[in-house]
Amino acid sequence: MHITSTIWSLLLFLTILQLISIHAQEVEDEREFDYLKGSEKGPGKWGELHKEWSACNNGKMQSPIDLSNNRVDIIHKSNKLARTYKPCIATIANRGHDIAVHWEGNAGSIKINGTVYSLSQAHWHSPSEHTINGRRFSLELHMVHKTTNPTAKHKIAVIGVLYKIGKSNPFLSKLVPNITLLVKEDNEHRHPGVIDPREIKMSCRRYYNYIGSLTVPPCTEGVVWTISKKVRTVSLDQVKLLRAAVHDHAQKNSRPLQPNRHRDIQLIGP
Repeated sequence: MHITSTIWSLLLFLTILQLISIHAQEVEDEREFDYLKGSEKGPGKWGELHKEWSACNNGKMQSPIDLSNNRVDIIHKSNKLARTYKPCIATIANRGHDIAVHWEGNAGSIKINGTVYSLSQAHWHSPSEHTINGRRFSLELHMVHKTTNPTAKHKIAVIGVLYKIGKSNPFLSKLVPNITLLVKEDNEHRHPGVIDPREIKMSCRRYYNYIGSLTVPPCTEGVVWTISKKVRTVSLDQVKLLRAAVHDHAQKNSRPLQPNRHRDIQLIGP
């Protein structure tokens, strides 16, 4: 009897953990909301669409924000952001408003303040969601990481990379054939095989750091944001392709800037 009770308790605990994880992660089918200003499903209404999304309207630490020089504390550190990525089988998915790369195994991790976060997926927003001194860029890549460490205060860490129009982005160039097929065949998934996250180039020496939220429903807070200071380049054709491949055919998929609310923003670098 005692053993049966213990098993049921364990199953209940695992179920609760699973529900917490589901509510914390980004929505995979994004057709339930949109980015149109004034829309009944637009950013100003996200928090009203589901009770689990209430943080989108009521949260106090929402993202994205403007990374303004007059709000940034400069922290001098010579250590690079600790990344240990590796090639892994991946799927390219059309989630409704964005194109995402989902790694299906161990694609490596980052280490922030002693906590290891495993790489889960990457996706793109155009134009950029975060701004620097009020300047918005053409594209922003989000690399989403999660930790299973039960003692970690923050369960999700996202690396953001900003892009301006210029030379083609080499990482995106390798994905173009599969993304193009998403457009031509109106598919939701492509299975290109192995994708190496190490090919996503970014500056690991200088980066912004702050605590915010997911930028899509459920807008979960307590996300550790790391935004690379170096702005990289992407071609106009690549940006257009990313927008053409999604279901909504909208011109942008960027959430409006959220109130800073006197949050600590650090610029870390040598």
